[in-house]
Amino acid sequence: MKEIVLKKFQEVFGDTEGVKVFFAPGRVNLIGEHTDYNAGHVFPCALTIGTYGAARVRNDRKLCFYSMNFENLGVIESSIDSLKPEKEAGWTNYPKGVMWAFGERGFVIPSGMDILLNGNIPNGSGLSSSASVEVLTGSILREFFGFEVSNQDLALIGQYSENKFNGVNCGIMDQFAIAMGKKDHAIFLDTADLSYTYAPVKLRGAKLVIACSNKKRGLGDSKYNERRSECETALAELQKVIDIAGLGDLTEEQFEANKSAIKDPVRVKRARHAVYENQRTIQAVAALQADDIVRFGQLMNASHVSLRDDYEVTGVELDTLVEEAWKIEGVIGSRMTGAGFGGCTVSLVKDEAIDSFIEKVGEAYLAKIGYRADFYVVEIGDGPCTL
Repeated sequence: MKEIVLKKFQEVFGDTEGVKVFFAPGRVNLIGEHTDYNAGHVFPCALTIGTYGAARVRNDRKLCFYSMNFENLGVIESSIDSLKPEKEAGWTNYPKGVMWAFGERGFVIPSGMDILLNGNIPNGSGLSSSASVEVLTGSILREFFGFEVSNQDLALIGQYSENKFNGVNCGIMDQFAIAMGKKDHAIFLDTADLSYTYAPVKLRGAKLVIACSNKKRGLGDSKYNERRSECETALAELQKVIDIAGLGDLTEEQFEANKSAIKDPVRVKRARHAVYENQRTIQAVAALQADDIVRFGQLMNASHVSLRDDYEVTGVELDTLVEEAWKIEGVIGSRMTGAGFGGCTVSLVKDEAIDSFIEKVGEAYLAKIGYRADFYVVEIGDGPCTL
């Protein structure tokens, strides 16, 4: 891939003098969905697919962006002096947002850049192509301008840029999983205080299979911000009767004892998901550490049911993929992953069942939905790097 992006960079920008090539992974969350902005736990891992970038510093203030994934858009030009979100700027709002966020932290970007990207994460899939671009951009800025920022800082800057520049109220999980990824490990992250441990993922005769629904969704346009607001209101209602900082502070028993403080039945459902999903995540990591992959799969399945019934973020596409997966012998667990409303599912599938899984789930999905799903057998990889 390094040679591919360098060759294209030369085609687009004339030469490759002073160019460096970077990589930032995508991520998948194994369990712990919509808990990251509720002070709960998440359990994501970085993938070996992601975003590649070739970049160099210019001797003027101009920013020139080119994406091999949107070649029809050509070179999109901007300037270090006009870092503001613009609808017509399209995907370049993500790298521009990170540059803006660096500036907000006092890191002055002294000159413009030529940046070419090529991602092999399906766009709009829920595998965090936007967060991958954000962490990649941060890595590029750190490398070229010598900014003293850690990988954890890159995650926080990426989240800040998505919240404040692009207007998506995302939690920290996506950027953190990408910036802090470790091969063959998932990250057990407490989003309340960013404490984390790496947990080895030993699948022993099984693999992770991502099914991409190919239903496009835009996080900012979706009900994501609405769900977050519902949880914030439920939390404020609960705080009148119990001393908690976030929904993730509650056990199931504490929630059931105090839920009458929440004045709307819909908000009760949203908060119940946040509380129970957090506890499922804690239990799932314990199951993995105990080498109980069957229990891990059961908790994945329960997670999807909660996301479908209490949080209502699945939709017919994701439900079809998961429900068809549950029918296949050799599927240990399957659930939607990411924000929902389209995007992907993640399934734990025994090696001998993978071909059958892809064939049968794919056929059933096409028959019901009317267009194809794409399947990816993925591996857990490291965080960002310079190639």
